[in-house]
Amino acid sequence: MIGYVTLGTNDLDRSIAFYDPLFETMGEKQLFRTDRGVLWGKDFTEPSFMITTPFDGQAASAGNGGMVAFQVNSKEKVTEFYNKALSLGATCEGEPGARSPQFFAAYFRDLDGNKLNFFFSDYSS
Repeated sequence: MIGYVTLGTNDLDRSIAFYDPLFETMGEKQLFRTDRGVLWGKDFTEPSFMITTPFDGQAASAGNGGMVAFQVNSKEKVTEFYNKALSLGATCEGEPGARSPQFFAAYFRDLDGNKLNFFFSDYSS
């Protein structure tokens, strides 16, 4: 269903310095880069994530209530990737923990204030 998600930035170089090592930890890489943005993912057949300066030339701003969620394969990875994001300058919006018996997540804001999370879900039980 989801092809890619795009978030705005006011400082592309700063965003790249944040997301490159974060996504490297997750096994993702830059798929392409322009003078306005970068797209990360595994390859072009999987959903991907892009940071860009706004096309209209106006300042980027974080949406209130909007969020991007990255699914990972274990609770340990949620905590690992969350800690990596914080070490890169992200701010906590909710420490790693169970939100229901089947859903484990951690929430943070990137350097531009965009809200993101890492989550693991197991609805097989």
